[in-house]
Amino acid sequence: MVLLHSSLVFDTVLWYDKSMKNVKISRDLSSLSREELEQQVMQLSSKVDELSSKLSWYEEQYRLSRAQRFGPSSEQTVPFEQMSFFNEAESESSAFVISEPVLDEVKVVRKSKQKGHKDKITKPLPTETIEYRLSAEDMECPQCGEMLHEMKKEIRKELKVIPAQVMVTEHVRYVYACRNCEKSGITTPIISAQAPNPAIKNSLASPTMLAHIMTRKYVEAIPLYRQEQQFQRFGINLSRQTLANWVIKASSSWLASLYQAMHKELLTKEILHADETVLEVLCEPGREASTQSYMWLYRTSREDTPIVLYEYTQGRSGDYAKKFLKGFKGYIHTDGYVGYHKLVDNPEPEGGGITLVGCWAHARRKYDEALKALGAKEGPAAATIHQGLEYCNKLFKLEEEIKNTSPEERMKHRLEKAKPLLEEYFAWAEKNEPIVLPKSKLGEAISYSLKQRKYLESFLLDGRLEISNNRAERSIKPFVIGRKNWLFSNTPKGADASAVIYSLIETAKENGLNPFPYLQYLFEQLPNVDIQDPEILKKYLPWSNELPSMCTNLQQ
Repeated sequence: MVLLHSSLVFDTVLWYDKSMKNVKISRDLSSLSREELEQQVMQLSSKVDELSSKLSWYEEQYRLSRAQRFGPSSEQTVPFEQMSFFNEAESESSAFVISEPVLDEVKVVRKSKQKGHKDKITKPLPTETIEYRLSAEDMECPQCGEMLHEMKKEIRKELKVIPAQVMVTEHVRYVYACRNCEKSGITTPIISAQAPNPAIKNSLASPTMLAHIMTRKYVEAIPLYRQEQQFQRFGINLSRQTLANWVIKASSSWLASLYQAMHKELLTKEILHADETVLEVLCEPGREASTQSYMWLYRTSREDTPIVLYEYTQGRSGDYAKKFLKGFKGYIHTDGYVGYHKLVDNPEPEGGGITLVGCWAHARRKYDEALKALGAKEGPAAATIHQGLEYCNKLFKLEEEIKNTSPEERMKHRLEKAKPLLEEYFAWAEKNEPIVLPKSKLGEAISYSLKQRKYLESFLLDGRLEISNNRAERSIKPFVIGRKNWLFSNTPKGADASAVIYSLIETAKENGLNPFPYLQYLFEQLPNVDIQDPEILKKYLPWSNELPSMCTNLQQ
């Protein structure tokens, strides 16, 4: 906003902002000719239109900001009763209509207690039984004096929490020598008893300690400085620097090999999902602490064994994704970020290249943001936004109907129903694009769909594909939640370690493993096997059938 000093009121010439710096507006109208007056009116009218457009844009940004900050995060569409955009039967449009409640039909239904709820919670847990019996003296009936018998048992269950305990484990390895050889002067053999190798040499870090630290940070999002405080309450002085060094050392020594094996396996798949988010790394060589770095996310689709991989990079260029996915051929789900376009060497997978699959959740979100930014529930703009939303909702509804079917059935269903709907939607978008303000949120929503049309239609190419990239967004969310707590990584080594550990943990979770015992098992076993042997390494991957039952998630 431009603030004008009061003295400028009396000036004969006013200069507007940079966009109008060459337009001179005279206040002495009597000295102007008719042509000059008309020219000035046209200039002022143009300026008013420009400022009105700017004002509308800022109002949209303000409303959208307030909605994102204080409003609900759900993108669920509020029905728009005044219009019907799909002239179909009521059974087909029931998702978009809310009927008025009838007062005399309203009934109060009390929820009954869910039977077996406590048993379901307590079943996987170890149980301690405490019995309360009458003493021998109290077994006599107070009325007749005869002996009482056990009629029934009353059982009350409680959840008991045992606080974490820290103890020291001493590994005492005995060394043996031959006394006869010592007496005879022959070289004395020295034989040591076998003991497992430590996860980190000359360190207090045990497998359980390392698993505990990593689980607390990368699963429960508890920063190392808070873990330092918790250890202090246990009477243990472990600095956050020591904890960080343990995490980095254990990750680079043992988990990195599994990460590379998972990466190799990922590249053999035909369908992937990708996403990225910002990461601040303080001590990057040659870069300011405030410079944004990125954490990338790559994962498999619903048809494959779950593999979730993170990668830390210093930038957002598509070259990073191209390097990470070198050798991959097939489809990859992404959002609208243009950096992913560098992945496309050949538009057809059959030709040995990569095909990008757009995200309809992002396309729909644009209309949702436009509705929040508009602030009005009625009017032409609101009606147009609701039209765009209903097209997207209709598409998602079609996908919901076939989510449990085979890829072949999904493909057939999409070609019969989804393809005509897409053609109708893009025809509608092309019709409305010229008549909406291009810089408005509605204009951005329509423009996004038209620019991404080729990628948004790609899900029609294969029944295994999905219409959104929500799978990747869900997988990157644990990192985003953790980042809100620990805010940044101190060094590139720490960022790399975080990427490796997040990859192991999230992949383990999606394969039904409990992260803590799984990490404990890895740190117990990997120091004692040849991790350079790919066949041996396969036994410890999160989807391996040779993992012990201790690694299984109890809730599965």
